Amino acid sequence: MYESHFGLREKPFSAIANPRFLYLSRQHRAALSNLEYSLAEQAGITVVTGEVGCGKTTVVRYLVQEVDPSVRLGVLTNTHSGQGELLEWVCYAFGIEHDAHTPVGLYEVFVGFLLEEYSRGVRVVLIIDEAHNLNAAQLEQLRMLVNVNADDAHLLQLILVGQPELLSTLKQPGLRQLAQRVVTEFHLRPLELADTLGCIRHRLEKAGGEDLRFDEAACIAVHFASGGVPRLINTLCDAALVYGYAKGEESITLETLLEVIDDRVAGGILPLQVPVRDGALDRAEFLQRVEAETRARKPRKPGRRKLSSV
Repeated sequence: MYESHFGLREKPFSAIANPRFLYLSRQHRAALSNLEYSLAEQAGITVVTGEVGCGKTTVVRYLVQEVDPSVRLGVLTNTHSGQGELLEWVCYAFGIEHDAHTPVGLYEVFVGFLLEEYSRGVRVVLIIDEAHNLNAAQLEQLRMLVNVNADDAHLLQLILVGQPELLSTLKQPGLRQLAQRVVTEFHLRPLELADTLGCIRHRLEKAGGEDLRFDEAACIAVHFASGGVPRLINTLCDAALVYGYAKGEESITLETLLEVIDDRVAGGILPLQVPVRDGALDRAEFLQRVEAETRARKPRKPGRRKLSSV
């Protein structure tokens, strides 16, 4: 809709988790490093958690495209406790064809698959996204799979990715054997201001918008309103481009961002971190915070030093 107006090749702030647009903030770089370490060291179980919209799935997809060909990777997404036999879905993730109809039969099929891959020198890694949806019984099933070994080597590595509720589940007394096998754990937090500004620039450049200007005050407003959550950053910036296009603007200003935030607060769906008064954005308080941060970021001019007389 607005791409040609702003000289963009594609949408820079799509809600789809596209690893090509991943901005490696300090948080995301650390998360990726933990995942790469777990693969290199053949860790039994790795856990990555983070709040909704913090970029967990994007990091996982970035990792998947970088994985060595000697690794057989299976990825499960959108898991939940009511979707049927978990091991059936695990087999599906690896493309394992079988005619087993019982849990024991499925277990035998999957263990046979692990042994065959091991004999070929191939490591098997299972990534489960949205793992917070799994119940304790399903997590215990996964522990039993990780326990399968040969020649002192784990035949299956497991990476669990999910919201903080996953940690609460893993802390249950009945899952302490599983928790003790977690070698690497990382919690992905929202972006700091500098990384929010870097993320916006990065995504614009990836989409061909090197010359498209988002005013610094507008970017700061995005950060404060989103709380540094990447998904909310994308939502606000995408809406700002729509509003800017509708007004025929060549750049995105603070006023345009305020219009976006005004409308989103009025709608009441998007969980923005902005001051609200009588059901509407408290512009005065929000502007005061944005303008104070904008002034603080401006380089100070060197003052003239007075010579003291003796």
